[in-house]
Amino acid sequence: MYPPYAALFSVSSLTKLLFLHLPRALSVPRFRLFSLGGGFCLAVLLGLVFVFLLDPMPVQKVRNAVFDQYQRWHPRVYQDAPVRIVDLDEESLRRIGQWPWPRTQVAALVDKLEQAGAAAIVFDVLFAEPDRTSPSQLLRGNQLPPGLAAELAALPDHDAQLADVLKPGNTVLGFAAEQSSSAVGPPLSRFGLVLQGQSPLSFVPAFQGASRPLPELEQAARGVGAMTFRPDADGVVRRVPLFVSLAGELRPSLVAEALRVAQRTGRYRITSSESGVQRVDIGRLQIPTAASGELWVYFTGPQPSRSLPAWQVLDGSAPPLAGAIIMIGTSAQGLQDLRFSPLGGIIPGVEVHAQALEQILTDTLLLRPGWSLAVESLTLLLGGLALGLLALSIPALASAVLMVVLVALLNAAAWYGFVAHRLLLDLFTPSIGLMLVYGAASIVRHMAAEREQRWVHAAFSRYVSPNLVKHLVAHPERLILGGQRQMCSFVFTDITGFTSMMERRTPESAVSLLNEYLEQVIAIAFRHEGTLDRIVGDAVAIMFSAPIPQADHQQRALSCALEINRFAQSYVASLREQGIDFGHTRIGVHSGEVVVGNFGGSMIFDYRALGDPVNTTARLESLNKQLGTLVCASEAIRQNCPQVPMRPVGEVRLKGKDESVQVFEPVEAMAKSMGTCDEAYEAAYRLLQTGDPAAVSAFVTLSDQRPWDGLVAFHLRRLLNDEQGIHFEMRRK
Repeated sequence: MYPPYAALFSVSSLTKLLFLHLPRALSVPRFRLFSLGGGFCLAVLLGLVFVFLLDPMPVQKVRNAVFDQYQRWHPRVYQDAPVRIVDLDEESLRRIGQWPWPRTQVAALVDKLEQAGAAAIVFDVLFAEPDRTSPSQLLRGNQLPPGLAAELAALPDHDAQLADVLKPGNTVLGFAAEQSSSAVGPPLSRFGLVLQGQSPLSFVPAFQGASRPLPELEQAARGVGAMTFRPDADGVVRRVPLFVSLAGELRPSLVAEALRVAQRTGRYRITSSESGVQRVDIGRLQIPTAASGELWVYFTGPQPSRSLPAWQVLDGSAPPLAGAIIMIGTSAQGLQDLRFSPLGGIIPGVEVHAQALEQILTDTLLLRPGWSLAVESLTLLLGGLALGLLALSIPALASAVLMVVLVALLNAAAWYGFVAHRLLLDLFTPSIGLMLVYGAASIVRHMAAEREQRWVHAAFSRYVSPNLVKHLVAHPERLILGGQRQMCSFVFTDITGFTSMMERRTPESAVSLLNEYLEQVIAIAFRHEGTLDRIVGDAVAIMFSAPIPQADHQQRALSCALEINRFAQSYVASLREQGIDFGHTRIGVHSGEVVVGNFGGSMIFDYRALGDPVNTTARLESLNKQLGTLVCASEAIRQNCPQVPMRPVGEVRLKGKDESVQVFEPVEAMAKSMGTCDEAYEAAYRLLQTGDPAAVSAFVTLSDQRPWDGLVAFHLRRLLNDEQGIHFEMRRK
């Protein structure tokens, strides 16, 4: 039976699930997933920090690309510094001759620059071999007349002439540092060195050998410096060393020697710590460096005033050069001293030296302090921890916005540091790490959401029908108040004498028996893809063709009812063998048009069907009590299930109804099955239908043959009470 509060049962069940069981049950998987997800994100973060500190080639490439982009967006503004390039350009080579020029020509160039008042003359050219045009070189291997040979031998050597010019001046020659060892040893040391703190040898670029200038030239020069750069893996020159390690000895670079000689100072001071070189002092200049003792070059765009061709110096048409550091090098392509610039394009190698000197003298140095790596690593670590926690604990949109804001702020801060203070801070690479951590946390959160969704799906499936849950998950737009007309079929069940059984047994024992019974009944309903409408005590209501329409819903409903009947009878029999009295299950089956949808209010929905067919099904289930049957089906079910044998019950005016309903009992559902049909009963029923007096004797005979047949007994009582025909009224619910 279905009391008036039956319609509220699903609502109360869902309310209990949402407000009592669901949060408590979800707290466990959420805690576990949060813990596991947090551990996974932490592992990803620590792995990223380790890779960042390891500084592999991909990380270096990203960092260098970021610093290059900074320079392209905001290149150094050129300031007129006392640094000039005397360029051995294509025009100079065309006018004077191909390189190498005779050393007498180089001496003339040096003499002109000395006369112009140059503070220092620095060669970005290696004079490692004797001048092939010297008289002594011409005598080698040539059979000349004795007189001519004597005249040539009396002429001065070109290298000696150049050495004589170099001696009184402030000239710096270059040497090429090499990775292969050399038998000639390191260049001469013309400087003093004061070291403060740890030795810088383990930090500065290390080389094993060197190609040195000719000894007589090296002796004549005021300084000798390394011309060698260390381009990065992409071939771009970004840094210039101030010192290198040459076979375990410190030697200055061409830039350092140019500054020392120009200031007429004799020593360097290098300040180092455990983290690397911090500063190099040259005369009055204090130059902060990278940990490797290198200077990050802050490039300008092309500046025509920075260079002048060598031929102008030689013919006296060069602009004033007094007090300038003169770098002598070449831009000629054939001499192959061209380098890739961070600004894009190719520049002469001598210009890299010149730009390094410019930024030192104008105090526009790029700074990458020793603490930069620590700041970047902490940014990755702390930012990753924060983003991971946020991604796991707050809504996805809010965490995504915070991630974007954090990444934007970090990169804005790095850009501000570059523009305002010329700081090289790579916060872009940590930002990539932060996005990876956020992605890992988002994956964990997504997995947690899927697991929670599966859990909720399973949990709701224990309160409502799985197909309803699946339908609502797939179509959330259906979660609105209201309904639609739809043809559906219904199966209602109830247990006879359940209330009295509850009184005879302990509540725990009765509930255990009932739960075992209901579990099987519900499983049968789900096998036939029915929707569990409600459970009220021992009564079960099952709906077919909703929420998903089923073309064969009448067949599904009848098959479900018959399987429930078979189970119920076997369950009662098994309990009776144990001495337990469990009532029989009465079942009603009907089909008709109803309104299906969500009913209730804005707070809680109750998905169900409303309409006369629902009430009719409930009355058919109750009618079994009056008829002595177990299953009653309506004409709507019989018409759509012609393959299932049924015997007519009669045309019944159900309780509370004005119109009669033709009712049938499936032959299979009889207390003792008669096979596929019951011809004897149907013959007696036809007599009853026509009002034939022989109907009484026919039903008496049937009653004697089958005293267990409740429907036969029912009609016999009617006949004995002078009730004729197949029309009768349902007396009670």
